[in-house]
Order: sequence, then C-alpha cells, then structure tokens
Amino acid sequence: MALPLTGIRVLDVTNVLAGPFCSYQLALMGAEVIKIEQPGSGDLARRLGADPGPVGNLMGASFVAVNAGKQSVTLNLKHADGKKIFKQLTAQSHVVVENFRPGVMKRLGLDYPVLSKINASLVYCAISGFGQEGPLALRPAYDQVIQGMAGVMSVTGDENSAPLRVGYPVCDTVGGITAAFAISAALVGVKTTGEGRMIDVSMLESSLATMGWVVSNYLNCGVVPLPMGNENFTAAPSGTFRTADGLLNIAANEDSQYHSVCDLIERPDLKTDPRFADRQTRKHNRHAINAEIGPALMRRRADEWERLMVAAGIPAGGVLSVPEILAHPHLAQRQFVTSFPASGDGSTGTPTDTQHLTGAGFQLDGEPTIPATPAPRLSEHTARWLSRLGYDDNQIAALRKEGTI
Repeated sequence: MALPLTGIRVLDVTNVLAGPFCSYQLALMGAEVIKIEQPGSGDLARRLGADPGPVGNLMGASFVAVNAGKQSVTLNLKHADGKKIFKQLTAQSHVVVENFRPGVMKRLGLDYPVLSKINASLVYCAISGFGQEGPLALRPAYDQVIQGMAGVMSVTGDENSAPLRVGYPVCDTVGGITAAFAISAALVGVKTTGEGRMIDVSMLESSLATMGWVVSNYLNCGVVPLPMGNENFTAAPSGTFRTADGLLNIAANEDSQYHSVCDLIERPDLKTDPRFADRQTRKHNRHAINAEIGPALMRRRADEWERLMVAAGIPAGGVLSVPEILAHPHLAQRQFVTSFPASGDGSTGTPTDTQHLTGAGFQLDGEPTIPATPAPRLSEHTARWLSRLGYDDNQIAALRKEGTI
C-alpha cells in the first residue's frame, strides 16, 4: 500500500524529541527521512535511555522511540564541505526540519532564505521553544520549562499538589505533532502553487493551542482555570473513583448516563435529589454526589464495574499502568507495537537486541501505520548517500579523514 507521503524526502536536522517526533510522524506516513547528525556523537537521544548497553552503543531507548524508519547521515555543518553536501541534498529534497535555537541555521548559512534559492519548492520547518521572533525567542527551551510557562502545570494536580509536571514530555510531543501537521499541509500547497513555505513552530503556542477549552473559558468567560486533580470540570460525577481493588474512571457527562449510574449502584433516589437534578447542579455539588456514590462503588472490583457500566452506556475504564495497557489484547489486535531486530549484526559492536516500536495511533485502509525499518546506527547511510551524490570512494575517505562526515 502506498502511504500518503511516499516520494517525499525530508532532511531531518533535529535532536532529542520535538523535532525527531515530527519527522517520525512523516516517516510513518511514508516519507523518506534522512537524519543529519553530528559526526562521532549524533543525536543526544542516542545516549539517553534506561538500558546502559544500548546507550553505550549510541542506540539508547529514547533515540529508538522516535527515529525508526529513518536513515542516518553524518555531516559537520560547520565545515565548508559539509555545507556543500547539505545543499546538494536540499536540492533533491522536499522538506527541511530543524529544531536549533533561532539564528543557528542563519549563522551556518543554511537558513530558509539561502536554501529556498536552491530549491524554490522547499518546505522549511523550524521548531523552537518560543518561535523564531519575540522577547522569549532566544531562550533555551526544555519540555518542563514550557509546561510551566504555558500554564499546563498550573492545571495539573489538585489544590494540594499543583502545579505538577505532566508525566511525559507533552510539550515536546505536541510541538512535534504540530510541526508534522503544518509540513503535511504545506506539501499540499506546494502541489497547488509550486512554492515552498517557511514554517515557524512554537512549542509554547502549540501547547496553549491544545488547551482549547480551559483557555477559551478564560478568554471568553473570564474563568481562571484551577487544578481539579482527577475531577472533570465539565460534568459530575466524572472523575476517578475507588473500587474494591483499584481505581476506575467514570465520565457520566449526560443526564441519561448519570441515571444509569444511579441504577447500577441501586441508588434511584439520587436521580430526584434536588442537589443532583440536572447537569449544572451536579457540577456545583460534585463533592456531595461523589460522597454518595463512593461507598457503593467499593462493593465491586474495578473490572466488574467497568464491564457493567460500559454495557449500560456509561463511559468508564480502569486506571492502568503503561505495562498493563501495552499488554492489553486490544492493542495486540490493532498491531500498535511492532518489533524489529536492531540494526547491525554485532560484528562492529552495534546492538543486536530487538527494537520494540509504537505506531502512529491510527490506521489507513484498515492497516496499522508502523515504521518500515528499525532506528539506524549512527552514520549508517552516509556513504550510500554520498555515492548517490557522485562522490567516489577516495573522496568519501578524504571527507571522513577531515571530519566532514
């Protein structure tokens, strides 16, 4: 099956997470992604991960997570020959994506005004913490810094624990998804006009954009969002509840769902209690309704309540750990996780363990969207690409000797 971005070539000049996550999405959609890395060291994420073995071989789990399906080419972009090779690759590519601090690519002489003269239809995407311009633009940006400044931490946790960091790098991830969407849209525009685009992705703004409801409530109603823990500010009872053996999320957002909850716990009187008669009064009396249904929920296990509530049309689900959800038969049937023997045969000290990788989160024509190849070894594809550009073995050896590759 031909994927939507088949035939699109991407030069990925990114490190760690936001940029690599962006280009990983493009690779999953069929794009040919050439990852440009620093000779000798590569992406910092190669040295990040829980297992010291792969980390020592520059194949850390953090790198593997978002770089499968890509090719690795090492280039010293500070070297004149490195710049020349990068420009040659740009002439044959459709997209350049980078996540340096603003101004770095300009100082290298490889920014959009320069590269667009080489390739007028080039889509150039710069991902940064705060955007390419503005009072904050030159600040270094890390996920937790963005979470704090974007207001994400202010609404995470409850009145006693907030502000809290979300338990994974959500702003890096959202920035990467935003960039992948913008690039894909710009590529459609290129087909129409033939003209490239400069895309300026801000992790700060991308994160705020995903907070649509809480931001809109403030902008349009003057309501300052507050941390509510596991409660849902849109309805009640809607949140996380204790059962006989674990936690259960219930989202009884509609009156009919609330009535079904009352029936299941054998408390029909709660349907007509004036404190809980309609959606708005239940929201104002959320602590009271939780106190009423809480004891009843302790009579059964979480999985029993989940089964009964789903059958009754009430959105509900257990609170699972990462290992528990990854072992769920639903994900197995949808082939969300795929596995590859890692790059290398062990003869050069490269890892040979299996790489386990997640897909894109959607299917196309009933098929899972998964990477085509494992994450690459550092510089695995450098010689191949230089040969395609017309360099012979002696020239490649000279470039390697001088540190260009």
